[in-house]
Amino acid sequence: MIDAGVLEKNIYHDKISGNKEERPGLENCLKALREGDILVVWKLDRLGRSLKHLINIIQDLTNRNIGFKVLTGQGANIDTTTANGKLIFGIFAALAEFERELIRERTIAGLKAARARGRA
Repeated sequence: MIDAGVLEKNIYHDKISGNKEERPGLENCLKALREGDILVVWKLDRLGRSLKHLINIIQDLTNRNIGFKVLTGQGANIDTTTANGKLIFGIFAALAEFERELIRERTIAGLKAARARGRA
C-alpha cells in the first residue's frame, strides 16, 4: 500500500474474514473517506466476498464522489472513476462471490462425506 502512495496513517486493518459485513477497520476507513478520496485495497476479496456487500460499498463511495482502486489479484487495476473500471468491478465482484459460494459448497460436501464415514 505504501508503494501505491498510501500514507501509513491512512491504512486500515481488520483481522476478520472478508465475508463478514461488520468489520471495525473497514467501518472506520469508510467513515474517514471524504469527497475526492480514493479507497485503495490490496485485493478485491479483502474488501468482501458478497456481491451485494461489494456493490453496496462501491455505490456508497460513488454517491459520495469517492473513487475505488484495486492493486493486485483478479481485480488488479480496477478504477471505478472510469467506465471500464466500473465494468471490470462488476465482473470481478461476481467472480469473488462465486468463489466464496464454491468454498461453501465444498465445505458442506466435505462435512456430509465425513458424517457418512462416521466422523463428525
